[in-house]
Amino acid sequence: MERTEPSVISRLLRVTALVEDALLVLILAAMIGLAATQIVLRNLFDGAILWADPMLRVGVLWVGMIGAMVATRSDKQISVDAVSRFLPMRWKARVRIITDLFTAGVSAVVAWSALRLVLDDRAAGGTAVAFVQVWACEAILPVAFAVIALRYLLFAIKHMKMSVANEDEL
Repeated sequence: MERTEPSVISRLLRVTALVEDALLVLILAAMIGLAATQIVLRNLFDGAILWADPMLRVGVLWVGMIGAMVATRSDKQISVDAVSRFLPMRWKARVRIITDLFTAGVSAVVAWSALRLVLDDRAAGGTAVAFVQVWACEAILPVAFAVIALRYLLFAIKHMKMSVANEDEL
């Protein structure tokens, strides 16, 4: 029996998933450790790390955006879909293609705007937390929205293929 090698795309998707999961675990662990340290310092020693609270807020941003990327990986994000319940089966796939393309388009526009924000803040050179530059804190925004846009574009292609296959069966 011949064994087939995974495609470049499937390997890239697997590596992307591993990187996303690893970043989530790493950032969450750092946030938990930093928050616990703050609690101990405040309650037992009447002190604190000055930059810890702002850094935790940045961590929440990063975890939220990486979490959004992970949710789109398996198409499990929150959605409000009142219209497709009442549509015939043959129209559901078409509506799904439109919503996928709309989501990809909006995400791409937000990614572009976020990239411009990051580049402007990098040129300005301000610091957000202790020694961390503002642009570095915001860097997750264009990356996450670009990944989301790409994934929804791929979902649209997938749903187009499914729609064509279903039309052929009818």
